[in-house]
Amino acid sequence: MDFLTLLLVLLSIAWISSLVLTSNSRARKSPKLPPGPYPFPIIGNILRLGSQPHRSLAKLSTKYGPVMSLKLGSITTVVISSPEAAKIVLQKHDLAFSSRTIPSAAEPLNHDEFSMVWLPVENHWRKLRKICKEQMFSVARLEASQGVRRDKLQKLWEYVKECSKTGRAVDIGEAAFTTSLNLMSATLFSVEFAQFDSESSQEMKDVVWGVMKCIGSPNFADYFPVLKSVDPQGIFKQTKIYFEKLFAIFDGIIDEKLKSGDRKDDLVEALIELSQRDDAELSRNDIKHLLLVTFLSYNLLTALGKDLTLIEVFY
Repeated sequence: MDFLTLLLVLLSIAWISSLVLTSNSRARKSPKLPPGPYPFPIIGNILRLGSQPHRSLAKLSTKYGPVMSLKLGSITTVVISSPEAAKIVLQKHDLAFSSRTIPSAAEPLNHDEFSMVWLPVENHWRKLRKICKEQMFSVARLEASQGVRRDKLQKLWEYVKECSKTGRAVDIGEAAFTTSLNLMSATLFSVEFAQFDSESSQEMKDVVWGVMKCIGSPNFADYFPVLKSVDPQGIFKQTKIYFEKLFAIFDGIIDEKLKSGDRKDDLVEALIELSQRDDAELSRNDIKHLLLVTFLSYNLLTALGKDLTLIEVFY
């Protein structure tokens, strides 16, 4: 059975299942939704998104207005496409709209249950936000990492200078990623993850790129939730592999710090200290998932700087 046939079979199953699940509510009055294009059976308005969804949505908004509704598979989606409407949603009604729809790619290793990105705005989310503000983005923390930033830039300058002397070409994207990776790892863990022109740098970049591509890629399991257990594109499985690789690194670093008596002023030790207090503000899972979000977010900026085509993935 080829992929197209399998896809048609899965879509048919999803459609039939959605009919069964909604058969008891057909008599109810449909919710009042904003205007939008008429959806096709089964697939809804998915085909209208095209290869550049952000441009397609902008074009549709000129016809249906700044607030419109789309049917993406079995999921009803409301699209906000003007600054005025976005201000109402994000400022005046921020609590009502703050919780995000969790994609299947964010669920491996229960990431959606621990990550500040996907948690609802409740006590646990506020606790993590407070910790990030105090331990990661405080003025004291930024000033303490000033020497680390200077050191990594110095190493980048020395690498470029050495390449200039030997007449070797410099891959700006690779050099920037290695510098960014080491800056982040030194700030978080007091270690360097890679060296210039090393396989370790490429391997780590592949992991970061892989996670971002999995989370940003369109997933049939998100449009047809009944397919989540099937994972037809293998996105959940692949994301889990990437998460496990990163968590293995984080676990090794945390265990080493717990065994070692040396104290270093980095973020992981600050988080470990919080987890060992009597009030236990953080668990080990909280620490690992917080590091995962921080690590991926920071390195994504560098990845985008090298290959802007990744921007298309996230639209």
